[in-house]
Order: sequence, then structure tokens, then C-alpha cells
Amino acid sequence: MPAGKIIKALSGFYYVAHEEGITQCRGRGVFRKNKVNPLVGDEVVFQAENNTDGYILEVLERKNELVRPPIANIDQAILVFSAVEPGFSSLLLDRFLMLIEYNAITPIICISKMDLADDDTRKRVEAFAHNYREIGYEVMFTSKTAAESVDRLRPFLDGRVSVIAGQSGVGKSTLLNLLRPELELKTSSISAHLGRGKHTTRHVELIEVGDGLVADTPGFSSLDFIDIEVEDATNCFPELKEQSQYCKFRGCTHIAEPKCAVKTAVDEGGIARYRYDHYVEFVQEIRDRKPRY
Repeated sequence: MPAGKIIKALSGFYYVAHEEGITQCRGRGVFRKNKVNPLVGDEVVFQAENNTDGYILEVLERKNELVRPPIANIDQAILVFSAVEPGFSSLLLDRFLMLIEYNAITPIICISKMDLADDDTRKRVEAFAHNYREIGYEVMFTSKTAAESVDRLRPFLDGRVSVIAGQSGVGKSTLLNLLRPELELKTSSISAHLGRGKHTTRHVELIEVGDGLVADTPGFSSLDFIDIEVEDATNCFPELKEQSQYCKFRGCTHIAEPKCAVKTAVDEGGIARYRYDHYVEFVQEIRDRKPRY
């Protein structure tokens, strides 16, 4: 049986790319019974007599997956956050990073609309960028009018499956248009009333960019830590994970325990307090989560 990768899911159809081209497929009825939901990025086995009438027979094992946006087998996530309109939010960025780290996906932080920022905003955003770089994250700035800034992103895309994600209205489609102008993806301005962009992307699709695949995904503004447990949280913050080996107690949550190396590092300036505060907030959110049965 032929095998391929789902590159688009739309209206119950799955478009599978393989050596001979692209085949439109449906999922087997047994998938619904077994609660198997094929995702863009899945490696699948399928059968088809022509290019428009195929059936997916098997979804191969995934190395990772995201719920929102729904995509599997991602190598890296390009997290797009704007300097203005909407304003840069380190809290929202850290929510994204928590989920990305939990799924063992490499994050790249891309801060857009730097050309629209005034001097004070630019200094504030650059200070955040400096801190994230010290942690070990790749951070780059882009602007709608500076295509050369996007060129710095291109080498990171080759040979990888990347997801472009971020808050609505931050410029994800604009970024893809700069990477591949012939796409002419629809973009929209920010709603003055709501302070956010319209969801200009309606489905997930993998698009060839250079020698890699990039997913343009529907915008969203919140992330739920559905599968993350309290004991996982530290590992999602690299600087906390590094310091946690020096804590007195194994399994230290870095909140109420004495002789905690993480809290000491925060007090001494070795860990940014806003990052620690976000960690504490996320741990509390996980603890408050209703148990699943």
C-alpha cells in the first residue's frame, strides 16, 4: 500500500502528498469508532484508484501533536508575536512556550511589526528578546516592509516541518506571504473595537517553503494545559530545569519548599522574575484543573 503525508485537512477530506503527487482521501469509518483523528502532518498508509477517491487505512505513530492548532509530527514552532497591534505579551508567549517545550518541539520566537513600534515599545520588546536569548531561545525581529529580515528565517525552515502559530492579528499570514509571495494569503487589519485580528486562516495546511514544509494555522489567543501535570512544568522552563538540580528536595515545585535553588536564583536575578511568576501561575492553573474521568 502507498504511504504519504497529510498536507491539508478540509471538510472531511485529507490531502495526502506522496511520490506520485497528491491524493484526496477520506478516513476509514473505523477511525471514528476507535477515536482516531487524522491530523495534518500525519504519516499515513492509504489506498486509491484515482487522485480524488482514496481512503486512509492507517495513521502511523506520531512523534508529537498539538491540539490547537491540530497538527502532528512538528519539528519546530515559529511563534509569531507582534510588538504592537496587539501589544507584545510575555505571558501569552510563555503559555505557548510551555506547550511547545512539553511536546519536545523546537521554538523560534519571531517578533513582528517592529517597524510600527515607537522608541519606548522597541526598547521594552528588545529587553524581553535579550532575556529569551539568554535562556537559549532563537529570537528574531521582522517587519512587513523589511523582507530581508524574513530571509534570516529561511535557513531554519529547510528540511523541517514547521508550524507558524501565535495570537490572531500578529502577522502570521503576512510572514508566509513574505516567504512565498505567490501564495497571496489573505490578511486583515486589526479590529479597533476588539483589539485583535480576524481569523484569516480557516484551516491547517502544509505549504512548501524552500526545502521545508510550513503550516499556516488558524489564529487563537489561549492555550489550555490539558495534558501537562505539575511535575512536568519545571521541564518546560529551561532555566528553571537547569537550577532545579541544586534544590535540596527531589521533586521540588519551587513554590513553597525551603532551600529551593530556583527561588534563590530568582531573588538573585539569575532567573527573570516575570518568567518565574508565569511558572507559578501555570502550576496553579494545572492544580485547579478539573480531573478527567
